[in-house]
Amino acid sequence: MCKNREFSLSKKPSVFTPEKINDLVIKLSGSRKYRNLAVPPETIRDLVQQAEAHGIPAADIEKVVREKLHNIVAPYLGDPDYEKLKTELAAMPDRPQSPILKDWCLKILREHASTRERIPILDEFYSRIFEFTGKPHSILDLACGLNPFSLPWMNLESEVRYDAFDLHQPRIDLIAAFLTHIRQRGSATHTDILVQPLGQNADVAFFFKEAHRFDQRQPGINRTFFQSVPARFLLVSLPTSSLTGRRSMLDQDRRLIDQSVSGLPCEVHEILFENEIVFCIKKGL
Repeated sequence: MCKNREFSLSKKPSVFTPEKINDLVIKLSGSRKYRNLAVPPETIRDLVQQAEAHGIPAADIEKVVREKLHNIVAPYLGDPDYEKLKTELAAMPDRPQSPILKDWCLKILREHASTRERIPILDEFYSRIFEFTGKPHSILDLACGLNPFSLPWMNLESEVRYDAFDLHQPRIDLIAAFLTHIRQRGSATHTDILVQPLGQNADVAFFFKEAHRFDQRQPGINRTFFQSVPARFLLVSLPTSSLTGRRSMLDQDRRLIDQSVSGLPCEVHEILFENEIVFCIKKGL
């Protein structure tokens, strides 16, 4: 992971013209490292604007944006072969509870640490969440990653609307095909949820293992983002230990959530699992 660089806010703000921003969007989007990810141009523009707002000189903006962009998309690098998975999906049973389909979903969930770590608790994870929220009629899965392939363990009716949002176009294409295949009402949208407002309301919103990375991208942004999510229940999950498993992150997790909701009209309930904590934020009290 690249280290964030600190720059003095006293420096004279740079002037990065729209033409320069467009040139940088094209340059980074078309680079060998990122071209297959189809990063939304709004993401790069937002990073440039944040750099300018912090007084970073024009000569340094590209380097800083590259560092921030790498931190954002690093989890996508080394993703599975989505076209191959699409072909496999076409041959899968279409019933979410089919053992064959569930085995295929587990294979995908194992591809990333964030979902792989949840596999041992999948059978209880969503049942405990829905005990608190009640069975939802609509769900937003924000910065969803591979989580939509946990749908067979959510035990939702096909009429429940499930809308997934992610930065990675090839992943979103597979998720859209998966929702259609299992006949789950909903959609999969390629977008940067930090930049593009969410249009539809929902009973429940998932925001799993992303709050720390949002805070790294723009310190303090979770407070504004949490308020903007159009759902009655916002479920924010965070890992309870470091990647090595040697350091507890619970105090850090609780501090981040407290800073994000302190003074807001909401109620927070914790559901603690072996390696993940879910903060159930009931909004609009």
